[in-house]
Amino acid sequence: MPLHRVAVIAPSPVSMFNLAIPELLFGKVEVAGEPGYDLVVCTPEPGPIATTGGLDLSVGRGLDAVEGADTVLVAGTGQRYEPDPRTVAVVAKAAAEGVRIASICSGAFVLAEAGLLDGRSATTYWELAEELRRRYPALDLKGDVLYVQDGNVMTSSGYAAGIDLCLHIIRTDYGAAVANTVARQALVAPVRPGGQTQFTQTPLPAERGTVCADTRGWAMRNLDKPLTLTDLARHAGVSVRTLTRRFHAESGVSPLQWLLHQRIERAKELLETTTLAMDQVAESSGLGSADSLRGHLVRRTGLTPSAYRATFSRLAPAA
Repeated sequence: MPLHRVAVIAPSPVSMFNLAIPELLFGKVEVAGEPGYDLVVCTPEPGPIATTGGLDLSVGRGLDAVEGADTVLVAGTGQRYEPDPRTVAVVAKAAAEGVRIASICSGAFVLAEAGLLDGRSATTYWELAEELRRRYPALDLKGDVLYVQDGNVMTSSGYAAGIDLCLHIIRTDYGAAVANTVARQALVAPVRPGGQTQFTQTPLPAERGTVCADTRGWAMRNLDKPLTLTDLARHAGVSVRTLTRRFHAESGVSPLQWLLHQRIERAKELLETTTLAMDQVAESSGLGSADSLRGHLVRRTGLTPSAYRATFSRLAPAA
């Protein structure tokens, strides 16, 4: 596959954590032994730029680096700031040319100022959500999720949610197996669903905080079985009601939402890495039948299982 070029725009001041995420994750992508991404960091005024941590960071490329990019990712500051008009203009131009546009944290303000979020669903860091909604009332703010994709525009919440967004981009470009490999190499969680909440509260004593984690691990080892809420609750040693409450508090989604997401991810990996028939993929991932597999995959990715395999298979073609 051709090298995918990503231009990361750094505002001033920039969150060094925001900036490190794409460099770390995109830099770990390999396809057939070759890098999957060509990453360039740029800024309106090349040279030293301020960071939110009080350090100076030298960025050598100007906004001309955006030219020819396949994806433009606007990093955030982690705090309120006024978007640079030069950055806004460059982002608007790239979007008009069909380039994929993404933002982490307060980078969403640049996308909104460029008019890219009008009539679209979007998110940002929860502390900035109300200001984004007030300043740009034409957007549909999803203030409590990790990331949102609406067409060719992606936005994420702050801090670690940028990891989820970048893994989502990698999965979109190269498939679930590649994204999960990158997650393992970076020692971060696999791709989480974008609808997961930004923050969770776990009203459990510390010594019992692993109840749902143990049950999630058990479920992952038994995805091929027809697991029910009762099965999950029995493994956790609690009632269905208690399991549902604790599970949502720890993971931000219901047990069945989480289970379905993991089944689809397992199916995608099997489609990418095996030649199993569709009914076998469905059975091994716990989705039941080939028809069920097809329905879930089309809703999640827009591709049929055959089309997904043709696009993302990591197996060498037959000679």
